[in-house]
Amino acid sequence: MVTAGKLFITGERTPLEEIAQKLKDYKAEVALEDADLTLLTQVSELELKGRRLEGVLSRDVPIRLNKRGTVEISYRTFQTPFVFEIRDGNVFLLVVEKKNIANAIANMLSMIVYLGIGNILEAEIPPEVLEGYHKANSEATKVVFFDSVNIPNINKLSLYGPSLSNTTLYSQYLQHGKLWYVVVTSKKYGYVVGVTRDSVVTIFNRISTQDFIDFCFDEIVGLIIQGLGGRF
Repeated sequence: MVTAGKLFITGERTPLEEIAQKLKDYKAEVALEDADLTLLTQVSELELKGRRLEGVLSRDVPIRLNKRGTVEISYRTFQTPFVFEIRDGNVFLLVVEKKNIANAIANMLSMIVYLGIGNILEAEIPPEVLEGYHKANSEATKVVFFDSVNIPNINKLSLYGPSLSNTTLYSQYLQHGKLWYVVVTSKKYGYVVGVTRDSVVTIFNRISTQDFIDFCFDEIVGLIIQGLGGRF
């Protein structure tokens, strides 16, 4: 089972106690008058433990059901774990969900905490830092993608296979583009993990959500901090 998530960073170094106060007991309802439904979005299971604030965002999403030729509108409730954590003086957010949904949830949390979009930002891993992570796990690298390719009519390049950094093609591609995505086996954890420069993390092993959270903050946040000029 694949587990995916995305890391963000706040534009303000807001104390976790203040973030927790804004999120506590949050609930919003939206009425669908034509369907006689009320959709609910709420924060639950909020817990502050030292430098980590964990919670779950529940949201009702409308769905259309075809029942013997008649379309009925119902809803499905999705629950997404999220974690704020302080590292190296910065406040990071992890949303345990695929990229597009994680982006939307990050904006929702920004609206709740900061009353506007733009205070929870993309957490970038510079290409040279991602390359260093790849080289540290080079013997176990399985996939490498390059973007910002300067060859006409080519947007991305990719390589598949073991020990990619030792190949001539890898060196050639690195001259024409920047590392965007790598799939490696973590030496520390043994997980097969995919990481992009915009801090989307995918683990291809069967692990618990808590193990995924711990891995992201232990191993991937350090790459982001390197890009910020900090020491992890």
